[in-house]
Amino acid sequence: MLPSRIRPGVLALAALLGAVGCANGDATTSPSPPSVVPTASATSSRPALSPDGATPTTAGPFDPARLTLSLEVVAEGLDAPLAIAHTNDGSGRIFVAEQRGTVRMVQDGSVRGEPLLDIADRVRARGEQGMLGIAFHPDFPADPRLFVDYTDRSGTTVVSSFPVDGERADATAETVILRIDQPYANHNGGAIAFGPDGYLYVATGDGGAGGDPHGFGQALDTHLGKILRLDIDASMGEATYSVPADNPFVDRTSARPEIWLTGLRNPWRMSFDRATGDLWIGDVGQNAWEEIDVARAGQGGLNFGWNRVEGFDCFPPGNGSCETAGMTMPVAVYGHEFGCSVTGGVVYRGTQQPELAGGYLFADYCSGNVWLLDPAGDGPQDPFLALESRRSISSFGEDEAGEVYATDLSGGALLRIVTTPR
Repeated sequence: MLPSRIRPGVLALAALLGAVGCANGDATTSPSPPSVVPTASATSSRPALSPDGATPTTAGPFDPARLTLSLEVVAEGLDAPLAIAHTNDGSGRIFVAEQRGTVRMVQDGSVRGEPLLDIADRVRARGEQGMLGIAFHPDFPADPRLFVDYTDRSGTTVVSSFPVDGERADATAETVILRIDQPYANHNGGAIAFGPDGYLYVATGDGGAGGDPHGFGQALDTHLGKILRLDIDASMGEATYSVPADNPFVDRTSARPEIWLTGLRNPWRMSFDRATGDLWIGDVGQNAWEEIDVARAGQGGLNFGWNRVEGFDCFPPGNGSCETAGMTMPVAVYGHEFGCSVTGGVVYRGTQQPELAGGYLFADYCSGNVWLLDPAGDGPQDPFLALESRRSISSFGEDEAGEVYATDLSGGALLRIVTTPR
């Protein structure tokens, strides 16, 4: 559940729909082991958000102070929208995943009546569970597969694909790629995305409860608390995927070979910069810090520190010293006076908002604040507070031209990012 410090309106929303990336959670079920997998083949203020001792840096030509940010409604009538994808086929269509287990198509400013996919009969949609991620094969429509990440009725994370024919996906032709047992009902991660290498990346949370009681964030023998990297165009044995040979832990005994990045708590939304190939991640914090992490293009094996650190601080609080050697620190953090649940965003590479070119934007689900960063800087940076939207921003995504959109969970809306120069 959401911490009590958040304003009453958000608490009411959390009770109704569930907080998609809440900072704290209660244990609800007993732990179970991971499944067996194959081996390799609008304000303008600039608050001081970084912790003491972190010196902000500035790099590159992007200057967030030169623009004003706003959100324009593209379509309404969505039911708890959580993820955005496009087919890159010239159609201009945008697809939005709804928590209940449906994928809706938005075209010409309206939501089409029939969903592209409806698997509500096999999805548990409550709290932080539901249909959490969608992505189309990068060779779509030559390879007409839609990939989804959802929580099934038993609470297990399922990554699957469905064939798409025209404007409908065949819900009866599901191919299960991966199942991950979840010990608790929260911290499911759920974002999926194809990298510039053509591999499928899967974000998983630490399994839930609070404080990572089983230490999954730092453990290499579990899929939990990780970013996974899969080759879904090849298979091994009975598996429907293979493990890329250059994954960092392929040759390590007892490590899960699918692991690409580790040390994450609840990575809620990730995206690849289409210009550089960098992977940007919003990782939901525990009680103090929300963080933005980045893995520069091709950098696997990074450890982002959870549960030894939260943000830049040792965890648990009060632990005066902790071992951080070899860990990758955030590029930006913000404290819980500014929100409670980070929504990772996108580096803008479109053309319609030239003032935003090259900027990374992200938000907080609870407060609706939207911040900007210079993605060329390795951090730590102070995010620039560009907008106080008062919306429940649950996701960001791009269309095929690189224009950026957001979803409003409570308002059921798809929104377009719009800027004006100062």
